[in-house]
Amino acid sequence: MNPPINTQFWMGSAGLASLNSCVTALLFDGSNSDKQKEKSMDPDAVAKAFVDHYYSTFDANRAGLVNLYQEGSMLTFEGQKIQGSQSIVAKLTSLPFQQCKHNITTVDCQPSGAGGVLVFVSGTLQLAGEQHALKFSQMFHLMPTPQGSFYVLNDIFRLNYA
Repeated sequence: MNPPINTQFWMGSAGLASLNSCVTALLFDGSNSDKQKEKSMDPDAVAKAFVDHYYSTFDANRAGLVNLYQEGSMLTFEGQKIQGSQSIVAKLTSLPFQQCKHNITTVDCQPSGAGGVLVFVSGTLQLAGEQHALKFSQMFHLMPTPQGSFYVLNDIFRLNYA
């Protein structure tokens, strides 16, 4: 059985961000020590909360993703490497479509070193006005912040053509 869950907002380089009222990071009861938090962290719950938040924000307001990244974060988008939160969000907001809807098929995750979480997502991307959805895969490496939340260190996105 998992410990009680408290919610905390995702961290960005500018500090705590109030992106919206949905669950955007998971922390366990603040009375636990840091070692207990690390041992009891549920990567599946962190991944689910992150994926729900990331794709709902992407679909509604891509610029709102800026606080999920830091200056050392890197996005590889269809082979193009982009570093830094402002550059990453500039890339995402410059994509040649205004409206889209992500439909998530699978979310797989694993704990990584230093308290991080690897998250692998597959699904479809429906662009407004397009008849057929595009298949995609995306991998995130979430890392903890000293304040106890997570940020995206690495993000790799690919459309799947088959």
